[in-house]
Amino acid sequence: MTWFLEGLTYVLSTVGALLPIVNPLSAVGLVMSITADLSEQERTQQIGRACIYMFCILTAFLVAGGLIMNFFGISIPGLRIAGGMIVSYLGFRMLFPESAAISGQERAEARAKADISFTPLAMPSLSGPGSIAVVIGMSTTVQMSEHIVVGYVLVATGIAITALISYIVLRAATRLDKILGATGMNAMARIMGFLLICIGIQFVINGVLGVVKSV
Repeated sequence: MTWFLEGLTYVLSTVGALLPIVNPLSAVGLVMSITADLSEQERTQQIGRACIYMFCILTAFLVAGGLIMNFFGISIPGLRIAGGMIVSYLGFRMLFPESAAISGQERAEARAKADISFTPLAMPSLSGPGSIAVVIGMSTTVQMSEHIVVGYVLVATGIAITALISYIVLRAATRLDKILGATGMNAMARIMGFLLICIGIQFVINGVLGVVKSV
């Protein structure tokens, strides 16, 4: 029973770390604008493919995370500090928005594309630099554990659950847009932004403590 609780904790911690960064609520407005000319069925297909791409991208960085760090000589504290800075920056942008998530030119190009599931929906909207940094950090944590394969499976499960939640949220984009409106969406984005800042600062703290202990 203990191993089950530990595995469940691993999965839930993965979802808890990724979901505020992925923040599918922030992509609702993007989906509504760039799929305005599509039917409901076509929009659903685009969303489904985007979530699958998101899972594949993050899982690829999970598996290759250790190799990337070893190749470039990146330490775990260094990754935590850099990842924390990126996550905090994204949080500040959400808490104090200055511009749209994508530029007007990118939005126009997305509308003209037949398939917008990979870009800009899957990347950089759902699987951006913040979520990739978190996944690489999780990869290093898994490699330090005794059961590496099980750890990878548990983190991948958390990524899959995050992708499923993103699909459900984006699938209900039309209803959410009507219920919450622009004011409600902005309020939710700011709440997520504050959580991201807290997560990013904690990453930096953990990285600095790691440097101090190594010294």
